[in-house]
Amino acid sequence: MFTVYSKLGCPFCDKIEKVFKLKGFSYTKQMLGDDFSKQEFYEKFGEGSTFPRVLDSEGNLIGGATETVAYLRSKGMV
Repeated sequence: MFTVYSKLGCPFCDKIEKVFKLKGFSYTKQMLGDDFSKQEFYEKFGEGSTFPRVLDSEGNLIGGATETVAYLRSKGMV
């Protein structure tokens, strides 16, 4: 299970969700404004962090869209 920190209008967020859905991966989506504030996002991931931020099932940060695809490839998941 993955956790995706996302925001409306983010094409990279949409891309990662599409990959997860196509592969049947379980994930939880946390939305800016609904589930967390911009301040909470920066406190968790660091000032200047971009969307999406993806965590693995243990809560470890994988990274953004590019890092997540690389992670999935390295694990033979895509």
